[in-house]
Amino acid sequence: MASFKTLDDLPDDLSGKVALVRVDLNLPMNEGRASDLTRVEASAPTILELADAGAKVLLLAHFGRPKGERYSTMSTSVVQGDLERVLGREVMFISELSGPVVEQSIGILRPGDIGLLDNVRFWPGEEANDPEFARAIAANGDFYVNDAFSAAHRAHASTEGLAHLLPAYAGRAMEKELKALDAALGNPEAPVAAVVGGAKVSSKLAVLENLVGRVQHLIIGGGMANTFLAARGVGVGKSLCEHELAPTVNAILDRADHAGCTVHLPYDVVVAKEFAANPPSMRICNVHEVAADEMILDVGPAAVEALADVLKTCRTLVWNGPLGAFETDPFDAATVSLARIAAALTQDGSLVSVAGGGDTVAALNHAGAAADFTYVSTAGGAFLEWMEGRELPGVKALEQ
Repeated sequence: MASFKTLDDLPDDLSGKVALVRVDLNLPMNEGRASDLTRVEASAPTILELADAGAKVLLLAHFGRPKGERYSTMSTSVVQGDLERVLGREVMFISELSGPVVEQSIGILRPGDIGLLDNVRFWPGEEANDPEFARAIAANGDFYVNDAFSAAHRAHASTEGLAHLLPAYAGRAMEKELKALDAALGNPEAPVAAVVGGAKVSSKLAVLENLVGRVQHLIIGGGMANTFLAARGVGVGKSLCEHELAPTVNAILDRADHAGCTVHLPYDVVVAKEFAANPPSMRICNVHEVAADEMILDVGPAAVEALADVLKTCRTLVWNGPLGAFETDPFDAATVSLARIAAALTQDGSLVSVAGGGDTVAALNHAGAAADFTYVSTAGGAFLEWMEGRELPGVKALEQ
């Protein structure tokens, strides 16, 4: 694992020092209030630890995609109240990122106080990673902390540029994420299994190409499995399927064979003639018995039982994407069942389980299994790029 400094490496005396802390406050909103505070809760330990050590904590974050323009609806002031509720502290809103307004605000803040700077993406220099822009922000800080893994795949001023201008540290959430990811694919205990689901193979080609050389078992679910089945000559009826990717899929299967990776595809499936909750046409059948007017909507129970046996032989699991159309009952059955089995194995101490990306968090929460996984990342794009084996600029900049 790459070496990086954490809050444990900070000087003992932080009283009055200004900490520039990159966090993720890009929260989902509903009628003016955040509907999910997970991202704030993730960074709260870092913010409070620095504040309790006497630092003046200035939070850097983006909110929405203003593309270098100012919009009142995208100001970070919108989430100030939510931030205060989670932290249990007052937070001063600061309408700039640098210059006299920030200097004056720092003068008002007492050691241990917290300030929230405005949306970093209001300034074009953020996404351009403009060195002058980064230097202007850094001029008011004594050190930099990145606690936003979810933005680490972006080489922006607040995620990458500042790390080169000030002493840089990983916050507690970032530290936890990097250690979990290293345990999952960086330096995992074998055998390693990966569950990759979702609608389209085309959106996860790089993920699949990276995983076949790094895991011993690759479990394919969701609409992706239909594309793999079709590439092998199996009729999938009117299921969601990217038939044009057959040559690409066969190349991935060949690579897996050469790498000693077993690719697991469902051999029984749940099908229906229409995509609706509890349709009367729903049935379970062998994968070779799907009718021309049917669509595959979930993995069947016999296949799930076989996959459970696979997980019982593994020591590490990486999970990204549902096995079926889990939002619609009863096509959540395979995802729920396998997730609960993985959670139980994790709690037994026989499996290290790391999951993340998009629908994965919702699917595991739906299964009631998320809390029992070793680690569940809410990072989305950054998690996917890590699964692709790509270098993340915000993480690279922290390396010592």
